[in-house]
This record gives sequence, structure tokens and C-alpha cells, in this order.
Amino acid sequence: MTIGKLISIAAALGAAFLLLPPVQTQFYTAGIRWLYVMVVSYLVAVALTPLVRHMAVRIGTVDHPSSRKIHESSTPLLGGVAVYLAFLIAILANTAGLAAPLVLNEGMLGVLAGGTLLLVVGIWDDVREVPALTKLVVQIVGAAIVIWSGKLLTFFPHGLWGDLLNVLLTVLWIVGITNAFNFFDGMDGLATGLAIIIAFFLGIVAFQTNQAALGWVAVALVGAGLGFLPYNFRPKASATVFLGDAGSTFLGFTLACLAVKGKWADHNPIVSVTTPILIFGVLIYDMVHTTVDRIYLGRVRTVKEYLEYVGKDHMHHRLERV
Repeated sequence: MTIGKLISIAAALGAAFLLLPPVQTQFYTAGIRWLYVMVVSYLVAVALTPLVRHMAVRIGTVDHPSSRKIHESSTPLLGGVAVYLAFLIAILANTAGLAAPLVLNEGMLGVLAGGTLLLVVGIWDDVREVPALTKLVVQIVGAAIVIWSGKLLTFFPHGLWGDLLNVLLTVLWIVGITNAFNFFDGMDGLATGLAIIIAFFLGIVAFQTNQAALGWVAVALVGAGLGFLPYNFRPKASATVFLGDAGSTFLGFTLACLAVKGKWADHNPIVSVTTPILIFGVLIYDMVHTTVDRIYLGRVRTVKEYLEYVGKDHMHHRLERV
């Protein structure tokens, strides 16, 4: 038996142990519920990623090298499935505590429903490929689910036009960040590492502003990302598995929704708006820069061309060339 299999089995046993109610209670009473959520998601991701990778190879869901890609060897996709399952199991385990309704309230269920929808379509895209416009429609539907669940950016004042603009702004934010994250997934460990960093800072701000439920969701993403990262980024070798569109769109969508769901400052709209913008700053800059550059140079002329365009003009590509 290889060391990798032993690590996976040990992680699975560790996760099963933590799911025992008495063990869970010990974390809760010690006031480190956040640590419980993060460790569970971490161990589940460590345990499931090799299984998902093996499944991807069996069904032929592999990303092959091309002139538009950096990696030089064929690599299994669907790693995002392991991240999603680790995240979901940690969240469901957390609902066994006294504050279950606080975690899986209507707004959070909307985020989970929309994220699951994007994951399923992303899996299909990794396996068979889905047209870009179809994926865009699905992302808009996912954003609509979140809005319908009661989560909405309130940048404009209440009123007919203000409410309409708030809806459009929310859709633009969620769909924009989702695609920005998907586009950013161009190097080993890059998207996963960025997701960990963004979720980490969202979690810190959430706990500091007494939004425990939001903080637990954020640390669940941190743990899932940390568990997946060793398979996705190896300093002296290529990644053994990629997030795939399923993973990158799920992570981007969920992180964007957490920014919508949170209240980032009391009675200070400027801080409330700028906090998530700063946390997502790298993604926003890369998205805006590449969009303007592609339009200015005439590389894309329609929305369809923009969604389907794949090129080495993102920030990480430029840094690699430097």
C-alpha cells in the first residue's frame, strides 16, 4: 500500500472520528467550533480527492495539454467534486450543533442550491463540454436563486428603480466573480490558493462582525481548499488533479455569494462596500484588465466570443513570462 493511500485512509478515519457527537460537543463547548468545521472539511478533502481523481481517469475526464494551456501533461479533472463534498459534509456536520438554524437558514440554502447547480453543470462541462452561453444562463439562474432566497446587494436606495438596480448589481457581481475565478484557474494551485485566502479573510471579518454562521461557511471553504491543495500544487512536480470547471465555478460562485450575504460594517456604507472589493481585489483587477485589453485589441467582439475566449493574457500568465 502506498503512502498516498495510507494518508487518505487516515484522513477518512479522522473525519469519521470527528463526526461522532461526543467529539463534536467537545469542540463546541471549548468555543472552537470554527476549528471543528475547518478540520472536518480538510480531512474529508484529503480523503476524497484521490478517489475523485481515480474516477476522473476511469471515465476519461482529463485535461490535455494545448498551446493555450500551461501544463505539459494530461491531468484529471473533477477535483472540485472533492472540494464540494468536503465543504458540504462540514456544513452538514455543523448543523448538528445547537445553532443549526443559524447555519442553514433560507439565505444559506439559496447559496448551497445555486452552488450545487453550478457544480452539476460544471461536471457536465468537464465531461462533455457545455456551450458558453448555456453556462452563462445557468450562472444567472444560480444568482437568481440567491436573490430569491432574500440575499441582495443594497447599494442603491429602496424604490422601484433602486430595487431593480440592486438586483442587476447582485447578478453582475455573482456572475462576474464566478467567471473571474474560472478564468483565474490557469496554473497549478492558483485558484485553490486564492480561494483559501479570500475565504480566510471573509471568515475573519465575519467573526469580527458577529456573523458566526457566515464565518463557519468561510472556514469550511478554507479547510476544503487546504485539503485539496497538496494534490493541486506540488513545488517540484505537476498537479495530480485539477479543480475543473465544476470546482472553479462552484468556488467562485460561493465566495461571491458570501460577500453578498455578509454585513461588513455597521452604519458605514463605504466600509461595507470596499471591504469585499478589497478582498476580491486580485480577481476584479484581472477580470477588468483582461476584458478591456481583449476588447481594445479586437480579440473579442461579442459576449459569446468573450465567454469562449481562452488566452494567455491573464495576470498570472504575464507574471510567469516576467
